[in-house]
Formats: sequence, structure tokens, C-alpha cells
Amino acid sequence: MDEAARAAWWENLPAGIRDEIDGYVLQDSLFHALRTVVDVGRVPSGIGIRIAQDIVNDRYTHHGDRIARSPDSPLDLESLAFRAAGCPGRVVAIEVVWDGDTVHDWFTVLLAITEDPVREHPLATVYSTTARSYLDGEGVGSGQLVCAAAAEHAGRALAERLSVPFHFASPDTPDDEAPRWRE
Repeated sequence: MDEAARAAWWENLPAGIRDEIDGYVLQDSLFHALRTVVDVGRVPSGIGIRIAQDIVNDRYTHHGDRIARSPDSPLDLESLAFRAAGCPGRVVAIEVVWDGDTVHDWFTVLLAITEDPVREHPLATVYSTTARSYLDGEGVGSGQLVCAAAAEHAGRALAERLSVPFHFASPDTPDDEAPRWRE
């Protein structure tokens, strides 16, 4: 569905449905907006997730700076150490893993791995925008995405501070199925 067809579909929606979807967009609640578009567009329009993503992206573009964006995760050492100290159980490793979605593309998640109880605790989600402001012009390794460079830098510093191993199985290539840390 091209942009003109999406705009026409949007204009034919009841005002209440448009307000609901825009409300989710203005709250930066992507998945609720997508679900609503898919739910109301499935019949009779046959709108699936791919077209819904385009429609919701159109609404994000339309609203621009008015969207109440979720704050970036802090990557400074003191904040990460404070979060790690709040994890139940003893932190035994710091790990970076890949994740991705249709809005942010690939991004990384910095985790504290604990024992007793054995769990992983997200400390920070590192999107490209977060990474750029954190690195503030520092170099990125050849071929490495900025979100990986920032997560690796922050994760290594935290692991060193906590005297635990650091693990990032695939720092140069996004891979959400890369081997995970094992003690």
C-alpha cells in the first residue's frame, strides 16, 4: 500500500479510532498503536503487520517532536553500578546481547547475570541514539554498530568495577541467537 492509499485509509477511519491510534503514538506506545491498526484494518482492508508498521510510522512522522519519547537508559558507570547493586542475588557476569524491532532496527541490551537466584537483569537498552550521545564522538570499531560499541564500552567498565567477567558473543555482527554467557 503506497503513501496515498495509506492516507486515504487513515482518513476513512472513524475519528474515535484515529484518536485512539494517535493517542498511543503520542505516548510512544508503538505496539499498542500497531495492534490497534491491525485489529481495525484486518477486515475488510486486509491490513497486516507490515502495512500497519507503515501507517503507524506515518503517524509518528506526522506528530514528530510532540511525541513523549521514552527516556534513554543511562550508560554512565555510576548509574549502571547502582542498578546492578539493586539486583537480587550476586552478580556473576555482565553480558551484552542483541535485540531488534521494526522501529529501532538492531540495538543492544546490557544485562547483569546473577546467581541465587539465577536470572538476567536488564540494566540498559542501548539504541543508536543513546549510544551516540554516550560515546560523544569516540571512535567505533571497524564495522561495529554504534549501539554495540557503546554497550561494550559501558559493559566492560561495569564488569571491571564489579570484578566479574564480561561477555559479548557477537560485538561486530548483530546476532540475537549468539551464544550466551555460561559460568
